[in-house]
Amino acid sequence: LFTSIMAGVSVVWDREFGFLKEVLVAPISRTSVAIGKALGGATIATIQGIFMLVFIPFAHVSLTVGEAFLLIALMFVFSLSLTSMGLFIASRIKSMEAFQVVVQMVLFPLFFLSPAMFPTQFLPAWLGTAVKFNPVSYGIDSLRQVVLGSQESAVFGIELFGYRMPIILDIAVVALFGIIMGTLAIRSFRVQE
Repeated sequence: LFTSIMAGVSVVWDREFGFLKEVLVAPISRTSVAIGKALGGATIATIQGIFMLVFIPFAHVSLTVGEAFLLIALMFVFSLSLTSMGLFIASRIKSMEAFQVVVQMVLFPLFFLSPAMFPTQFLPAWLGTAVKFNPVSYGIDSLRQVVLGSQESAVFGIELFGYRMPIILDIAVVALFGIIMGTLAIRSFRVQE
Protein backbone atom coordinates (compact mmCIF):
# COMPACT_ATOMS: atom_id res chain seq x y z
CA LEU A 1 0.00 0.00 0.00
CA PHE A 2 2.59 2.54 1.08
CA THR A 3 5.20 1.49 -1.47
CA SER A 4 2.69 1.60 -4.30
CA ILE A 5 1.43 5.11 -3.67
CA MET A 6 4.89 6.44 -2.83
CA ALA A 7 6.15 5.28 -6.25
CA GLY A 8 4.93 8.65 -7.48
CA VAL A 9 7.67 10.37 -5.51
CA SER A 10 10.09 9.60 -8.35
CA VAL A 11 8.01 11.79 -10.68
CA VAL A 12 8.18 14.73 -8.27
CA TRP A 13 11.89 14.12 -7.68
CA ASP A 14 12.57 13.99 -11.42
CA ARG A 15 10.59 17.21 -11.92
CA GLU A 16 12.50 19.06 -9.20
CA PHE A 17 15.88 18.15 -10.67
CA GLY A 18 14.91 18.62 -14.33
CA PHE A 19 15.15 14.98 -15.36
CA LEU A 20 11.41 14.66 -16.03
CA LYS A 21 11.63 17.33 -18.71
CA GLU A 22 14.26 15.24 -20.52
CA VAL A 23 12.11 12.12 -20.26
CA LEU A 24 9.03 13.90 -21.55
CA VAL A 25 10.82 15.22 -24.66
CA ALA A 26 12.27 11.78 -25.45
CA PRO A 27 11.02 10.15 -28.67
CA ILE A 28 8.57 7.90 -26.80
CA SER A 29 4.97 8.63 -25.98
CA ARG A 30 4.08 10.10 -22.62
CA THR A 31 1.57 7.29 -22.27
CA SER A 32 4.50 4.84 -22.36
CA VAL A 33 6.29 6.83 -19.67
CA ALA A 34 3.23 6.74 -17.40
CA ILE A 35 2.62 3.03 -18.00
CA GLY A 36 6.29 2.24 -17.42
CA LYS A 37 6.34 4.16 -14.14
CA ALA A 38 3.14 2.41 -13.02
CA LEU A 39 4.40 -1.06 -13.93
CA GLY A 40 7.76 -0.39 -12.27
CA GLY A 41 6.17 0.80 -9.03
CA ALA A 42 3.70 -2.09 -9.00
CA THR A 43 6.49 -4.61 -9.61
CA ILE A 44 8.55 -3.28 -6.70
CA ALA A 45 5.53 -3.32 -4.37
CA THR A 46 4.61 -6.85 -5.47
CA ILE A 47 8.15 -8.12 -4.88
CA GLN A 48 8.05 -6.63 -1.38
CA GLY A 49 4.73 -8.43 -0.86
CA ILE A 50 6.27 -11.70 -2.05
CA PHE A 51 8.98 -11.33 0.60
CA MET A 52 6.19 -11.13 3.19
CA LEU A 53 4.82 -14.49 2.00
CA VAL A 54 7.83 -16.12 3.66
CA PHE A 55 6.27 -15.34 7.04
CA ILE A 56 2.86 -16.92 6.33
CA PRO A 57 3.81 -20.32 7.84
CA PHE A 58 4.72 -18.56 11.11
CA ALA A 59 1.10 -17.36 11.32
CA HIS A 60 -0.01 -21.02 11.07
CA VAL A 61 -1.62 -20.44 7.69
CA SER A 62 -1.00 -22.81 4.83
CA LEU A 63 -1.28 -21.87 1.17
CA THR A 64 -1.32 -24.10 -1.85
CA VAL A 65 0.88 -23.22 -4.80
CA GLY A 66 -2.21 -22.06 -6.70
CA GLU A 67 -3.28 -19.82 -3.83
CA ALA A 68 0.22 -18.34 -3.63
CA PHE A 69 0.18 -17.49 -7.34
CA LEU A 70 -3.33 -16.04 -7.03
CA LEU A 71 -2.13 -13.96 -4.09
CA ILE A 72 0.80 -12.64 -6.12
CA ALA A 73 -1.50 -11.76 -9.04
CA LEU A 74 -3.88 -9.95 -6.67
CA MET A 75 -0.98 -8.07 -5.09
CA PHE A 76 0.12 -6.92 -8.53
CA VAL A 77 -3.35 -5.70 -9.57
CA PHE A 78 -3.81 -3.94 -6.22
CA SER A 79 -0.32 -2.42 -6.40
CA LEU A 80 -0.85 -1.27 -9.99
CA SER A 81 -4.06 0.50 -8.97
CA LEU A 82 -2.42 2.29 -6.06
CA THR A 83 0.72 3.12 -8.04
CA SER A 84 -1.47 4.70 -10.71
CA MET A 85 -3.14 6.77 -8.01
CA GLY A 86 0.26 7.87 -6.69
CA LEU A 87 1.37 8.83 -10.20
CA PHE A 88 -1.80 10.82 -10.77
CA ILE A 89 -1.22 12.74 -7.55
CA ALA A 90 2.48 13.23 -8.34
CA SER A 91 1.79 14.51 -11.84
CA ARG A 92 -0.13 17.44 -10.35
CA ILE A 93 2.30 18.40 -7.58
CA LYS A 94 5.49 20.40 -8.01
CA SER A 95 7.42 19.88 -4.74
CA MET A 96 8.46 16.89 -2.65
CA GLU A 97 7.09 18.43 0.53
CA ALA A 98 3.65 19.03 -0.99
CA PHE A 99 3.58 15.49 -2.40
CA GLN A 100 4.36 13.97 0.98
CA VAL A 101 1.66 16.02 2.69
CA VAL A 102 -0.99 15.22 0.09
CA VAL A 103 -0.11 11.52 0.00
CA GLN A 104 -0.32 11.26 3.79
CA MET A 105 -3.68 13.04 3.75
CA VAL A 106 -4.94 10.50 1.20
CA LEU A 107 -3.08 7.40 2.38
CA PHE A 108 -3.91 7.28 6.07
CA PRO A 109 -7.69 7.58 5.67
CA LEU A 110 -7.57 4.92 2.95
CA PHE A 111 -5.56 2.64 5.23
CA PHE A 112 -7.50 3.17 8.44
CA LEU A 113 -10.90 3.11 6.72
CA SER A 114 -10.23 -0.38 5.39
CA PRO A 115 -10.41 -3.83 6.96
CA ALA A 116 -6.60 -3.91 7.27
CA MET A 117 -6.61 -3.17 10.98
CA PHE A 118 -10.15 -3.86 12.20
CA PRO A 119 -12.87 -6.31 11.13
CA THR A 120 -15.63 -4.40 9.36
CA GLN A 121 -18.52 -6.21 11.05
CA PHE A 122 -17.74 -4.58 14.42
CA LEU A 123 -17.65 -1.00 13.12
CA PRO A 124 -20.43 1.52 13.75
CA ALA A 125 -22.83 1.89 10.81
CA TRP A 126 -21.54 5.31 9.73
CA LEU A 127 -17.94 4.08 9.69
CA GLY A 128 -18.93 0.86 7.93
CA THR A 129 -20.44 2.97 5.16
CA ALA A 130 -17.15 4.85 4.72
CA VAL A 131 -15.31 1.52 4.49
CA LYS A 132 -17.61 0.40 1.66
CA PHE A 133 -16.68 3.44 -0.44
CA ASN A 134 -12.95 2.84 0.04
CA PRO A 135 -11.34 0.96 -2.88
CA VAL A 136 -8.51 -0.22 -0.61
CA SER A 137 -11.09 -2.20 1.39
CA TYR A 138 -11.79 -4.41 -1.61
CA GLY A 139 -8.10 -5.03 -2.32
CA ILE A 140 -7.43 -6.02 1.28
CA ASP A 141 -10.58 -8.14 1.41
CA SER A 142 -9.58 -10.07 -1.73
CA LEU A 143 -6.13 -10.79 -0.26
CA ARG A 144 -7.72 -11.83 3.02
CA GLN A 145 -10.12 -14.19 1.24
CA VAL A 146 -7.22 -15.99 -0.44
CA VAL A 147 -5.06 -16.23 2.69
CA LEU A 148 -7.83 -17.09 5.16
CA GLY A 149 -10.28 -18.78 2.80
CA SER A 150 -9.75 -22.22 4.32
CA GLN A 151 -10.08 -21.01 7.92
CA GLU A 152 -13.51 -21.86 9.33
CA SER A 153 -13.51 -19.03 11.87
CA ALA A 154 -12.42 -16.36 9.39
CA VAL A 155 -14.91 -13.60 8.66
CA PHE A 156 -14.32 -11.55 5.55
CA GLY A 157 -16.17 -10.01 2.69
CA ILE A 158 -17.52 -6.50 2.35
CA GLU A 159 -21.28 -6.55 2.80
CA LEU A 160 -23.36 -4.41 0.43
CA PHE A 161 -27.16 -4.38 0.70
CA GLY A 162 -27.12 -7.60 2.72
CA TYR A 163 -24.93 -9.37 0.14
CA ARG A 164 -21.41 -10.45 1.06
CA MET A 165 -19.06 -9.66 -1.83
CA PRO A 166 -17.25 -12.67 -3.32
CA ILE A 167 -13.61 -12.37 -4.28
CA ILE A 168 -14.37 -11.88 -7.98
CA LEU A 169 -16.35 -8.70 -7.24
CA ASP A 170 -13.58 -7.46 -4.93
CA ILE A 171 -11.13 -7.92 -7.80
CA ALA A 172 -13.52 -6.16 -10.19
CA VAL A 173 -13.75 -3.12 -7.89
CA VAL A 174 -9.95 -2.95 -7.56
CA ALA A 175 -9.48 -3.37 -11.31
CA LEU A 176 -12.06 -0.65 -12.07
CA PHE A 177 -10.35 1.67 -9.59
CA GLY A 178 -7.02 0.87 -11.27
CA ILE A 179 -8.40 1.61 -14.73
CA ILE A 180 -9.79 4.95 -13.55
CA MET A 181 -6.56 5.93 -11.78
CA GLY A 182 -4.43 4.70 -14.69
CA THR A 183 -6.48 6.74 -17.15
CA LEU A 184 -6.19 9.84 -14.97
CA ALA A 185 -2.43 9.33 -14.57
CA ILE A 186 -1.93 8.89 -18.33
CA ARG A 187 -3.98 12.00 -19.09
CA SER A 188 -2.00 13.96 -16.50
CA PHE A 189 1.28 12.85 -18.08
CA ARG A 190 0.07 13.88 -21.53
CA VAL A 191 -0.46 17.49 -20.44
CA GLN A 192 2.81 17.80 -18.47
CA GLU A 193 5.08 20.66 -19.44
